[in-house]
Amino acid sequence: MNPQYLPPQQFGGPQVYPSSRSSPGTLPQSGQNFQNIPLGPSKPGLPPMSVGGPPPTSNAGQFPPPRSIPSGQLPPSQDPTSFNSENASLNFTNGAQQFQNGFPAVSQASRPPLMPGNLQRPPSNQPPVSHSESMPPQNQLGPLLTSQGPTGMPPQNSQLRDSSPHSVQNQQHPNVSTPSGVPQHHAPPTSQSQGPPSMDKTQSPQGQNRPPSAGLPAGQIQGPPVGQPPYGNQSKPGDPPQLGQNAKGPTQQPFGGPPVNQNEPSLTGPPTGQNHPTNGPPTSQNQPFGVYNQNQNQPMQQAPMGPNQPPMGQNIPPMGQNLPPMGQNQPPMNQFSPPGPLNAMSGSMQGSMVGAPKPFQPPVPGPPMPGQLIQGPGSMPPMPGQQMQAPGSMQGPGSMPPMPGQHMQGPGSVPGQGHMPPMQGQPPMPGQPSMPGQSQYGQGSVQRGQQMRPPMPGQYNPSQITNQMQGMSLGGQQRYPGMQATKPPINGEMGPPHMPPAGAQSRGPPPGPGYPPMPGQGPMGGQQGPPGPMGGPQGPMGGYPPQQGGYMQQQQQQQQARRLDPDQMPSPIQVTQDDQQTRSGVFVTNQTGLVPPLVTTNFVVQDQGNASPRFIRSTMYNIPINQDIIKQTAVPFSLVISPMARTIEDEYPPPIVNFGELGPVRCVRCKAYMCPYMQFIDSGRRFQCLFCKATTDLPTEYFQHLDHTGQRIDRFERPELILGAYEFVATADYCRNNVLPKPPAVIFIIDVSYNSVKSGLVHLLCSQMKEIIQNLPVDQGHEKSNMKVGFITYNSSVHFYNIKGTLAAPQMLVVGDVQEMFMPLLDGFLSTPEESEAIIDALMEQIPSMFADTRETETVLLPAIQAGLEALKASECAGKLLVFHTTLPTAEAPGKLKNRDDRKLLGTDKEKTILTPQTQAYNQLGQDCVAAGCSVDLFVVNNSYIDVATVGQVSRLTGGEVFKYTYFQADLDGDRLVNDVVMDINRPIAFDAIMRVRTSTGVRPTDFYGHFYMSNTTDMELAAIDCDKAVGIEIKHDDKLTEEENVYVQAALLYTSCSGQRRLRILNLSFKSCSQMADLYRSCELDTLINYISKQAVYKLLDSNPKAVKEAIVSRSAQILAAYRKNCASPSSAGQLILPECMKLLPLYVNCLLRSDALSGGSDMTVDDRSFVMMAVMTMDVPSSLNYFYPRLMPLHDLEPPTGDGPVTIPAPIRCTYEKIGDQGVYLLENGIHMFLWFGLGVNPEFIQKLFGAPSAIQVNLEAGLPELENPLNIAVRSIIEEVRIQRHRCMRLTLVRQREKLEPVFKHFLAEDRGTDGSPSYVDFLCHLHKEIRALLS
Repeated sequence: MNPQYLPPQQFGGPQVYPSSRSSPGTLPQSGQNFQNIPLGPSKPGLPPMSVGGPPPTSNAGQFPPPRSIPSGQLPPSQDPTSFNSENASLNFTNGAQQFQNGFPAVSQASRPPLMPGNLQRPPSNQPPVSHSESMPPQNQLGPLLTSQGPTGMPPQNSQLRDSSPHSVQNQQHPNVSTPSGVPQHHAPPTSQSQGPPSMDKTQSPQGQNRPPSAGLPAGQIQGPPVGQPPYGNQSKPGDPPQLGQNAKGPTQQPFGGPPVNQNEPSLTGPPTGQNHPTNGPPTSQNQPFGVYNQNQNQPMQQAPMGPNQPPMGQNIPPMGQNLPPMGQNQPPMNQFSPPGPLNAMSGSMQGSMVGAPKPFQPPVPGPPMPGQLIQGPGSMPPMPGQQMQAPGSMQGPGSMPPMPGQHMQGPGSVPGQGHMPPMQGQPPMPGQPSMPGQSQYGQGSVQRGQQMRPPMPGQYNPSQITNQMQGMSLGGQQRYPGMQATKPPINGEMGPPHMPPAGAQSRGPPPGPGYPPMPGQGPMGGQQGPPGPMGGPQGPMGGYPPQQGGYMQQQQQQQQARRLDPDQMPSPIQVTQDDQQTRSGVFVTNQTGLVPPLVTTNFVVQDQGNASPRFIRSTMYNIPINQDIIKQTAVPFSLVISPMARTIEDEYPPPIVNFGELGPVRCVRCKAYMCPYMQFIDSGRRFQCLFCKATTDLPTEYFQHLDHTGQRIDRFERPELILGAYEFVATADYCRNNVLPKPPAVIFIIDVSYNSVKSGLVHLLCSQMKEIIQNLPVDQGHEKSNMKVGFITYNSSVHFYNIKGTLAAPQMLVVGDVQEMFMPLLDGFLSTPEESEAIIDALMEQIPSMFADTRETETVLLPAIQAGLEALKASECAGKLLVFHTTLPTAEAPGKLKNRDDRKLLGTDKEKTILTPQTQAYNQLGQDCVAAGCSVDLFVVNNSYIDVATVGQVSRLTGGEVFKYTYFQADLDGDRLVNDVVMDINRPIAFDAIMRVRTSTGVRPTDFYGHFYMSNTTDMELAAIDCDKAVGIEIKHDDKLTEEENVYVQAALLYTSCSGQRRLRILNLSFKSCSQMADLYRSCELDTLINYISKQAVYKLLDSNPKAVKEAIVSRSAQILAAYRKNCASPSSAGQLILPECMKLLPLYVNCLLRSDALSGGSDMTVDDRSFVMMAVMTMDVPSSLNYFYPRLMPLHDLEPPTGDGPVTIPAPIRCTYEKIGDQGVYLLENGIHMFLWFGLGVNPEFIQKLFGAPSAIQVNLEAGLPELENPLNIAVRSIIEEVRIQRHRCMRLTLVRQREKLEPVFKHFLAEDRGTDGSPSYVDFLCHLHKEIRALLS
C-alpha cells in the first residue's frame, strides 16, 4: 500500500494529509482497507491541543435549529462533557445548561485554545486537519475501520474483500464509491476543531485503544461546535440522528432561553420541499478533482488543496483572516436545522468561504461591541449596528446570527450561523422557521462548502444513509446540547452526519482558490459569484430569496422519501464495479475460508485445494462455533452447489483420475473420498480423515512415502491430493445393478394435435431436427457424441418410430391403449444420428404431412412421458425426454387434468391451491423416471391454461426444466425455441446422478432445495443435472465446534457422463471456524444468501401463507442487520442504519426478492407464468438469480460499434430505476426470463434509422421486433442481444417498448429500485421500513 494512504498512526507521526504530495487523480489501490487502530483514552477536560496548522474552523453554512443553543457555545465551566474512552462519548451531567448574560460563552472546543502548546501558525499547504484529545478522528485518514468486531476487538486484517462489515454510514468498503481518478486521501477531516492532529506527547496517539469511529472527528467532543446545530433534532457527535427522532432531551431555547422540556417534540423538523438537503454528498457528476471522501466514510468538509495551494480562503480579504477555515466544525449536514440568516445574495457564499485565521490570535469571548468585527471562532451575534465582516468572515464556529437591522457585510457573510431563516430579502428575525423548499443551510450553498466528494452515478456514500435517515421521523431519542455522545460509529457505520446534502443544489466541492467554480457550483471563499438578480453574488439557487414559514413536522415527515436520495443508497452497480476492480484476475483457492469474488466479477480460478466458486459457494466462509451465533445473527450456513458448472477458457476442467479396479480411496467410516484434507500417518501407511477423525489403512497400491513435512512425495502428481475439484472413474460397484452403463439417449416427444400443427410447431421442429441433433454433447476427451436419439409423437394416442439405419423407410407403431403404456418396439427405436441420418431425414419430412389435417384437439400427456420412460428402460440406458406440449391434457387417460385457472387467487392466502399439483399422478411418474435415470424437460407451447404447477412436477423431480412459449408463432418465436432446444441438449450434463454432501463433525446438511428427488435424508437423486442448475443446502450444527479446527465440506456427485462413463465428481471446500460475530459478518456472501433464501421462500410458498413467508424474510433481514448493529458496530444513535460491508445491498436484494414475480406475482400475471418463474428460481445458480432479482439495465444510445471484426463489448449496466432513463435514450433491460428494448420519443432520428430502419421513434413498428439491417450499429445491438441470451442460457424474447405507450408499465415493473406497479415499496421506502424493524428489535 502506498504509504501516503496509510493512517499516520502506522508511522507513529502526526497525521499529515497527502494533499501536497499526491496529485489529484491518484487513487489508492482499491481493496485496501486501512488498518483498524483503536483509539486510546483521552484525558477529559483538557482543551484540545493543536500543533501547527490552521486553527479550528467554523460551521459555515449550517444553522442550528431555533430553540437550541449549541453546547459548543457554553462556557467550559458549564459544558460538562467529558470523554469516556470506553465508548468515546460525552457525559452530559446536568440536563439543562444555564447561561450567564443570556448568551452562552464560547466553549473551548470551538475556539482555538490559548495554551502555549497550541500556537497556531498560518495555514500551510495542507488542508486543515485537527486532532482533539477527546475523540478519535472520524476515519480521517485515520484507520479505516474495516471490520469491526464487538467493541474492543483487536483490529482485523482488512485486506479481504469483505473483511469489513461496514455500515451504510461510513462502514464502506474502500473500494466502494470512490470513483477512480479522484485522489482519495486529499481531503481534510470533517468537522474537527483544532489544527492538524497533534501527536501531542501527552496524548495517547489516536487509534490506540479503541476502534476509531466513522463518527465524529476528534475535535468535536465538547458538544457540537458553535454554530453547529445543537442536537435537538439531530444526533450528538458521534451519534448521527435518528430517523426523525422525537426530542427527548432539553433543547435550549435560542439565545439562552430555558431548556425545552425533554418530552416536547422538537419544532425544528426537517424542512419539506425540494431544496432540502438530501443529506449525502452531492450527486452531480461534474466533480472537481481532488475531493475525496475517504471511502466515503468521512464527510469532507473542505476541498483538498492542490499541491501548492494555500488553504481555501487565504485569498479572501484580510478581515476574514481572523477566522478559522470553515468546514471543520460544521454541524452534521443532515440534521435539518433551519436555515440561518441568509439573504438572497449571501446564499452562494455560505459554506464556501474560508477565512484563514491570523496566527496566534485568540478569539474574543463574549458578544462583540457594536461596530466590532465579528471574527474568531467564539464570536457572538453582532449587536445592532455592528458590522459583519467580509466574505468568509463570519465563519467562526460561534458566530450567531445578526440581529435584525444588522448589516451583513459581503456575500456569504454569515454562513451557518443564524438560528433563523431570513425573511424574504431581510435579515432573519429571531426564531423564524424556514419555509418549505428552502434549503436548510441557506439555499443549498452550504453544500458546496461541504466539500464532500459527490458520488459517481450509481455510487453511494454510506454516511449518507444516516444523514438522510435523520430527517425521517421514526421516533427515537433526540439529542440535546452537551448530551453524552455514545461512542462514535466505527468506520462504515453511518457516522455523524457531517455530510453535505445531496440534491439539486449539490454540485460537488468548490475548486481551490483561484479556480473558477465548477458549473452549477457556488463561488468559494474569496470568490464572487456571478451577480444575482439583486446585484449581489448569486447563490446556487440563482439568488432566489429564501422563503419563510414551514410545515408542521408531520408534513415534513411525509416527504421523507424525497429526502432520502436514492443515489446515496448502496448501489449494486458500484459494488460490482468495485469488486471487478479489486478482485478480477486470478483467484487462487489455497486459503481456508477465503471469500471468492462476486459472481459478476471476471476472474480466473486457480484450484489449489478448494473447489472453484463456480461449482460451490457458501453464504459464509467463517463458520460460528455453535448454533447460538447462527440463531442470533439469523444468517443461514448454506451452500449453493452447481456441480456441473462450466469453466471458462483459461481454467482447467476437473481432471479425471482412474484407479482402475481399485476404485476411489475412501474413509472407512464416513466414506469421504480421498482429498487434500486427509492427513497421512504411520509413514504413509494410513490416513486420518478430517471429516470424521477415523484412520483408514491405505491400499498397498496407493502407498507412497512421506517427506519431512508429513506430505506424500507424489502429491503433485495426484489431483486428489492438491485440488478442490476432480473426478474419479467409478467401478461397477457404483453402477445400477452393478453393470457399467450404456451411453445415454435423447428422446423427442412431440405433440401433433391440432393446436400444435396450426401454430407451426410440428413443422418447425421437423424442419430443424437435423440441425438440432448435430448438437448432442461431446464428452471430455471424445471427438464425437455417443448419444442416441429416438422419436415419439402423440395426440390422444402415442406413436413410436423405428429409425433403424438398415430400414428403407421409418416405421410407425401406434399404441392406442394409453391406460397401460408399453414399449412396442425393442430394436431400432434408438439410434445414433450418423447411423440413421437418411431415415431420420425421411421421418422428419413425413410427420408434418401425416398430421397436417388432424382434428384432434384433446391430448394426453402423462402416457406420452411414460412411453419415453418405457423406451429408456427397455434400452437399459439413462437419458432425457424433450417433451413439446401445447394444451391442457383433457383426453381420457392417466394424468387427465381439469382447468382450475383462477388468477384472482394469486397473491392471496388461497394461492397455494392453484400453485400445488391437482393430482399426484405426475409426481409418481417423476419418481418412476428418477428411478430409471430418465430426466424430463418440458417445452410448453401454450395459448391457454396448461397447469404448469401440475405437469411441471415431472421436470421438478427429475432435475429437468420447463421452457415456456405463450402465444407461440413459429415465424416470430421459432428461432427462440430452436435455440433453446439446441442449448438444452448441448450443455454439459450429468445423467442418472446421486449427490451427497459430507461435512466434518459438528455440522451436517439438513435442508435441500432444488429440482431433485430424495428417497432418504442424505442423497439427492437427480435423473439429470446440467451446468445451469444449482441446488441449495442448509447446514446446521449438531455439536459445538472448536476454533482451532476448520470446517470441511465434500460434495460428491456420482453420475453417468454423456459418453456413458460412470464417474464421481468431488468438490471440496474448507472454512474457518470463529467465535466472534464480526468474523462471520466479515465473510458473508450476499449473492449466495439471496439465492438460498429465494429457493427456501419459493418452497415454503407451496404450503404456507404468502404474507407469512414474506414477513419472515423481512424479519430475518432485520435480525441479520440488528445483530450486526448490536454486537459488531460501535454504539451510536438509533437513527443510524448500519449495514455490514458485505451486506450493504441486503435491503435492496431482499426488496427485489419480495417484489419479484416468483414471490409476489399477482393477478396481473397468469397462474402458469407464476408457476413457471417459481420453478425457474428453484433451479437458478447464483449468477442467474442475482440477475433475475436485480435486472440488468444497459444504455445502448452511447454504443460505439466496433471497428472491423472486433467483438462488441456489452455496455456497463446502470441502476435499475426510471430516474436513470432519459427521453433521448435507448436501453436494454433483461432478467434472464424477459428482455425489453426501451426507446424514448426523443431519440436522435439518425440513430432510430440505423437501428430500426424507421425515420423516427414514433414510426418504429413494435410488433416486427428488431430488424436485421446491414449497418454497424444494428449489427452491434443484435450481437449484444445474442451475447446476453448466451449468458442467460435462455433465448429471451425481445419486446420493443416505446416511451409512454401501453407496454411501458410492464417494462417499469422490472425497474427494481422504483415503487412497483402493484404498490410494492421502492428501494428507499423498503430501507426505511427495514430500519424501523431493526430499531424495534434493538429496543
